[in-house]
Order: sequence, then structure tokens, then C-alpha cells
Amino acid sequence: MKEIDRRRVRELMAKEEATFVHEHPRSKALFARAKKSLLAGVPMNWMVRWAGPYPIFSKDAEGAHIRDVDGHSYLDLCLGDTGSMFGHSPKPVVDVITKQARKGITMMLPTEDSIWVAEELTRRFGLPYWQIAMTATDANRFSIRLAREVTKRNKILVISGCYHGTVDESLIALSRGRVVPRSGNIGPPVPPETTTKAVEFNDIPSLERALKPRDVACVLAEPAMTNRGIILPDPGYHDALRELTRRYDTLLIIDETHTLCCGVGGYTAAYGLRPDMITMGKPLASGVPVAAFGISKYVSDKVMKRILDDGTDESGLGGTLTGNALSVAAMRATLEKVITKKAFARMLPLAERFEKGVNDAIKEFAVPWNVTRLGVRIEYHFMPRPPRNGAEADAAKDSELEKLMHLMALNRGILLTPFHNMALISPYTTSRDVNHHSAVFRECVEALTE
Repeated sequence: MKEIDRRRVRELMAKEEATFVHEHPRSKALFARAKKSLLAGVPMNWMVRWAGPYPIFSKDAEGAHIRDVDGHSYLDLCLGDTGSMFGHSPKPVVDVITKQARKGITMMLPTEDSIWVAEELTRRFGLPYWQIAMTATDANRFSIRLAREVTKRNKILVISGCYHGTVDESLIALSRGRVVPRSGNIGPPVPPETTTKAVEFNDIPSLERALKPRDVACVLAEPAMTNRGIILPDPGYHDALRELTRRYDTLLIIDETHTLCCGVGGYTAAYGLRPDMITMGKPLASGVPVAAFGISKYVSDKVMKRILDDGTDESGLGGTLTGNALSVAAMRATLEKVITKKAFARMLPLAERFEKGVNDAIKEFAVPWNVTRLGVRIEYHFMPRPPRNGAEADAAKDSELEKLMHLMALNRGILLTPFHNMALISPYTTSRDVNHHSAVFRECVEALTE
């Protein structure tokens, strides 16, 4: 296989950055203005992580496309890093949001929509009881609290390299067998080994050793890793994870936020998982901030008295805007009319086509890369075989090459997810869009191997 010439990478980067600056003068001016009042010049810090010397500023978005303030249109394969996984501003959701906004946005009272949503989530995911949250971070924090209440244990276990939002206990890394703050973790409140154990994905022996002392309240895990690139579970991994958590009286929480790409019931329904709790967030309301977590009857029976006894609303669960009428209405419209079997029947063949286009270019130019697909989520890695855990993915990470590939795609009208080489297929993505990406990806690989 061919090695990538680093001089060629730097040469192409200089050329692509010059093109970017020439074509985005309005974004450049807005960024200069923004730096005078917004920290780092953006409303959320990772918005500066996009490829290019400065971020592009968006003007509008619809379906699978975004338009920027300089008039360029982009095929959006990032889709809000799954926040708009099923397309920007789907009409059924926009119509419901408009109608509900006139009737009331937040009242601290339940609506009939909330019942419909809970019933539908039970039908799709199997757990009998549900609560609403604002973000997947909240859903994970609340679930961890419930697990500690049920088990009377303080520690949790996470998979090194998985991402569960800004949950303090999960912003960790494994370093020579020790749990340490993840690189970039700002102001960790306590040494993470105080609260957290961690093991690598697909490492069943290490998982059992960590659970054996019976001091872990819950395992919080993605069913397939997505934040170090897509990393799939080994055959039998989930059966072993479920058996060991039950053997050592540890609750199992599955975070489906990114793996809703697998189908209408996420990875849980697609592969028959049996967790004690499920958390999910971003895609559930087509970009309106909302999340949900489901719990088993066993967990419900253990925590209900404490929840009902709390007369001060200081349980650490929920918040004033949680479950507001607008977000729940958007969630119902998204589940009922957007995240459907019909949509996945259209998306999955396009995802397979997308994967083939990437793989064909990898083979044609003999670069030491691979491509992996998880439902309608596709990712390529700069290594010859798929990684089995976060450590292997981190060892193969090539930030310089990644930035170049992203910038080359952006300059040709395609947005990929910052941080890694992930693409999502939405119900609005077309065969023409997929073919465009295949052509651009091939052009980029060819330029690198000249």
C-alpha cells in the first residue's frame, strides 16, 4: 500500500487554504467581528474546529444542504453531528413547531404529546418508563444518579473513547491503565479515578476485572463506538456485557444518541439488546433541544418513592425547561413523521452506495485506509484495518491529513463532521449527492497520491 507523502499534504493544504480565504470573504469579516464579543469568536467553542483558517458562517439550511453567507451551497454530511441526522427543518416538524409556539412554549405542565412520545419510545425500545431531558448529557447524568440510588454504589464504568456529552464522570481517558482526565477536559472537579473506572471497547476480561469488586453502579456505554470513528463490537460482545453486568449487580445504560442511525429503534432494537436504561438526545426533535431516558420496571420500583418524596425539586433530576411543550411537540412530529421505517428504507441503500464509493477509491489508489458503516453512518480511518477500540483509533489518528481531507471536501461543496471522518445519510440525501461525494473523495485521494 502507498504511504502518503507529507510534503504533498502540506503543499495541498497551502493551496486549499488560499482557495478557502478567497471564496469566503464575508465569513472572514464576520469572524473578525465575532472575536470582539464571542469567546473564540463563536457561540460554542468547537465551531472553530472546522477545516479552514476560520469558520464559515451559515445563512440557512434545508434538507441535506446548507448555504453560507458567501452564497456557497454545501452537501451537509455532518448534519449537526447527528442533531439534524434526519435533515434540516423537516416540514412536518416546522409546521408543528409553528403551531405549538402560538399555543405556548413552556408551562411546567404535561401535554398529551408527552404521553404519545413515551408510548412510542416504549414501543420502539422496549423499556416501560420514560422521562424527558434537554440534552443527552442531562439524560446520562440523570441515569447515573438513578443507578447510584438503586445500587447504593458510587463508581461508574465507561468505555475509554466513548462520548456521553459533558458528564464529568465520562470525560476520561485510559493512560497506562490509569483513569485520567481526557485531553481537553477543562476544570475536572475531582480526579476522575475517584468516580470512574474505564476499560477498552471489546475487552471482556478487563470488563470483568473492573466489575468484580461490586463497587460499580452502572456501565454507561455506546453500543458501537462513534467518537473515535465507528468501531463495531466483536461478535458476542454485547451478550458478555449484559451477562457480566447482571452477574455483578451492575446496571447497564446504553447511550443511543449517535446509534439511532441503525434504525427506528436504534442499535437496541436492531440487535436485540436488553439494557436497564437507555439514553438518547440530539436527533429526537430534528434539532430542537430535547432528550429522553428510559428505565426498566426494576429501576422504577427502586427509585419511585424517592422521586415522589422530594417536595423541593432538588433531586438533581430535571430542570425548569425540561419537557416543555414545544420540544415535546417537535419530538412527537419527528418520531411520527421523520424517523420512520420508510425513511430508513430509502437511506440505507444510499449509505451502502456511499460506503462503496469510498472503498472503491481506497482500493484504486492503494492507500492504507479502511471504511466502516453503521446503519446510515459511514466513516473512513487512516489505517489498513478497522480499529477494535479507542486506543487503536487514537494511535492511527492523523490530524494533519484529516484537516486536509475536510478542507478539500469543503472547497468542493461538502461538509464532513469536525474531529473525525464521519458522514451521515439523511432522508433528503440523493443518489446525486452520494455520487458527488464519491467523485470528490476520489479526486482528493488521487491528488494525495500523485
